Amino acid sequence: MAPALMVRGLRGATTVDADTVVQVTERSQELMRELLAKNGLVEDDIVSALFTTTADVTSIFPATAIREIGFGAVPLLCAAEIPVPGSMPRCIRVLLHVYTARARDEMHHVYLHGAQGLRDDLPD
Repeated sequence: MAPALMVRGLRGATTVDADTVVQVTERSQELMRELLAKNGLVEDDIVSALFTTTADVTSIFPATAIREIGFGAVPLLCAAEIPVPGSMPRCIRVLLHVYTARARDEMHHVYLHGAQGLRDDLPD
């Protein structure tokens, strides 16, 4: 009997050195690929994705970058992070809603580049 699938939230974040179409695209795609690889997921497992960026990332929507590697049937949304003083600059965050049989503590959240220290409390 196959394990029951549940909808789980999966978090990730990355940063860019410069707000350029090329770098936002590359880093957004890298983040999505790492999230899928570390969690054994494929596009069909993704229910939806919410991307946020800090106010200094405006060259391209992360969702547009993700569409370039597929995800045509997945609802994607971009929003602005709230401008908290002292928060990490040039940051792209994502919350994926995924179907998985993994327990919550078996999910592998991914934090890349300058975002690596955002959630030291989570398992890798």
